[in-house]
Amino acid sequence: MILEENYLLSNGAAIPKLGLGTWFIAEENAAQAVCDAVKIGYRHIDTAQAYGNEKGIGEGIRKCGISREELFITTKLAAEVKDYQGAAAAIEGSLQALGLDYIDMMLIHSPQPWMEFGEADRFFAGNKEAWRALEDAYKAGKLRAIGVSNFQKEDLENILSSCTVAPMVNQLLVHASNTPFELMEYSQSKGILVEAYSPIAHGEVLKNQKAAGIAEKYGVTVPQLCIRYDLQLGTLPLPKTANPEHMRSNAQVDFVISDEDMEQLKNLERIEDYGESSFFPVFGGKLK
Repeated sequence: MILEENYLLSNGAAIPKLGLGTWFIAEENAAQAVCDAVKIGYRHIDTAQAYGNEKGIGEGIRKCGISREELFITTKLAAEVKDYQGAAAAIEGSLQALGLDYIDMMLIHSPQPWMEFGEADRFFAGNKEAWRALEDAYKAGKLRAIGVSNFQKEDLENILSSCTVAPMVNQLLVHASNTPFELMEYSQSKGILVEAYSPIAHGEVLKNQKAAGIAEKYGVTVPQLCIRYDLQLGTLPLPKTANPEHMRSNAQVDFVISDEDMEQLKNLERIEDYGESSFFPVFGGKLK
């Protein structure tokens, strides 16, 4: 069962192969979502400072009925923090909000502040400073692993050029119809595990008839097909939901997609419109 399987990070730490994403889960619902997920068998919970639910996630960790050591908790440094002191303070803020002595992994959420996502400035100097703060917290035992999110090749090269601890993860938008193969291959070539957020394209893949046809062939749902697709690419999917039935279904992916069908999924028509979510920078939009 996928919930019992792990990847190994470059530092030797085990990370569960499937995680629960918590974007859009409100603070007041976060604790229940964690408890429901843990009851189903999830041990990997992914949050972020930007999600505004770290306190609720922490409450869920304390209430869920299993020991802290059995869980893998990821959070992310706010994209706007691009200086050492600010990053160091933000790390402490997450530890306090979550109510934890250590965080299993912390990522820089984006190489650019969200309001400037996609602009020319890559904030190279600021990212090095934020990374240095993550390194120091890692060396102090406050973080068990560190990584990045939404980093392009040039952003990774910037960190790799001067770091003393290399990023262990690059969390990217990866789903059938939008698979950044070159960036994934580059990350993986550097020993960086690729995590796949929005594996179901914020629900937009559900509208794809070709994906529906392939899912029917295997007797699975389109979300299950999409999660399995990401797993077979060697990535770690993070489907987000507060619905226990969806959590359970998302973990039922113990089937194998054929090479031929993987090729079809790799070449699905690219999603250009993410519906109501299109204004988010990660989906190509622009925050005002």
